[in-house]
Amino acid sequence: MLRNIRRALAVFSIIAVTALFLDFTGTVHAWLGWMAKIQFLPALLALNVGVIAALVVLTLLFGRLYCSVICPLGIMQDGFAWFGKKAKRNRYRYSPAKNVLRYSMLGVMVVAIVLGIGSLVALLAPYSAYGRIAGSFLSPLWMWGNNLLAKWAEHRGSYDFYTVDVWLKGWVTLIVAGITLVALAVLAWRNGRTYCNTICPVGTVLGFLSRFSLFKIVIDTSRCNGCGLCARNCKSACIDSKAHAVDYSRCVACMDCVGKCHQDAISFRLAKFRKEKTPAPAPDPSRRNFVAAAAGVAGAMALKAEEKVVDGGLAVIEEKKIPLRRTRIVPPGARGLRHLSSHCTACQLCVSVCPNEVLRPSTDLLTLMQPESSYERGYCRPECTRCSDVCPAGAILPIDRADKSSIQIGHAVWIRENCVVLTDGVSCGNCARHCSVGAIRMVKSDPSNPGSPRIPVVNEERCIGCGACENLCPARPFSAIYVEGHETHRII
Repeated sequence: MLRNIRRALAVFSIIAVTALFLDFTGTVHAWLGWMAKIQFLPALLALNVGVIAALVVLTLLFGRLYCSVICPLGIMQDGFAWFGKKAKRNRYRYSPAKNVLRYSMLGVMVVAIVLGIGSLVALLAPYSAYGRIAGSFLSPLWMWGNNLLAKWAEHRGSYDFYTVDVWLKGWVTLIVAGITLVALAVLAWRNGRTYCNTICPVGTVLGFLSRFSLFKIVIDTSRCNGCGLCARNCKSACIDSKAHAVDYSRCVACMDCVGKCHQDAISFRLAKFRKEKTPAPAPDPSRRNFVAAAAGVAGAMALKAEEKVVDGGLAVIEEKKIPLRRTRIVPPGARGLRHLSSHCTACQLCVSVCPNEVLRPSTDLLTLMQPESSYERGYCRPECTRCSDVCPAGAILPIDRADKSSIQIGHAVWIRENCVVLTDGVSCGNCARHCSVGAIRMVKSDPSNPGSPRIPVVNEERCIGCGACENLCPARPFSAIYVEGHETHRII
């Protein structure tokens, strides 16, 4: 019964989180956006005290239920493990905890957070790893299916559906997502929860807390016949059937052992207030390492808390190329490069939901896979706040439409030698016509000649860096006007 309830909740969780990455209409986020915000690491980086406190209480009550019910990466691994058990039953066995590796990876995560190395945080964060997998592989399939449905409906005179562009947002992200998927699939198929109990820093933190949980898997030695069926079905490899002991730091409360025991010798119940028998691992400083790592996380969070204060028809149609920007552009609400880098887990949720195809993953080593803006396919529309609405980690803070029109994320720069007004001798003015804040005006290229062609002049103090001018400039392959990012955003 408990196992079925746990499975039902896990199925709901993974479907809900996956839907967030597949949704390009914004409908799902209105109902299920909270599923992203209750993920452990994003909530920690966002300093969401309520969520963190709730997850800690949940762990102290029921153990690592988060890992088997809420975390989408853990649930995905359970799916691969289920197929593995179909191929070969009773495939697992007890193995001692690799505590040195576990706490070393936690230490790496703490150092990455303190130093603001977003690429390391992104690679180790379980929720973000699943987000990259869903966004890279499931989202394109979902969009292709939508486009087929839209064409089918159009042939029958219905326009209830519309087609969307399917494009590769980043090779690096695709490769990382592919390697992650293959590695997790193989590990889960062969050995169950290897990643969760050796690499995942969230699993290590919650594993330490779960040692003190009130409800635990308990073995009744008077009923146990020593068959070892529980250990051979434990995907966390945490049950030592010979010693009748459970390593609670690795148990994810999946209840598989409870369902497999034919003697009813295993139950999930309120544990007695005594020291539980646990397998004796090789001596290691894991407890002290955890305390040190926890202190590091707390210090890092305290430091981060202080920071929270169309084509004109004038040129041959060809793909635009990305201009060389001295400073990358990050979305309004990110406060600037430093704030985004120190909070973002590169889950790709903002990239997935961007309706204007502006956001894409960074390829820079220090900010690997974190979102940045570029305007070859669209521009950041003043009325859109989708990225700030969905960010669960506080990397892109919530803003409204009025705020967005006053946040300067960059400024436009005119490139004289690219402008079709001068190169082709035609009249244009696309950039000025589409500037939402009136930061561009057309002036005579030669003030002394009334008949001289008009060229754009940018008022950098008014420009907010939305990229409409860059996107709609008819010059190819490089726009005659492009946006240079600002390291720190400001209100104008």
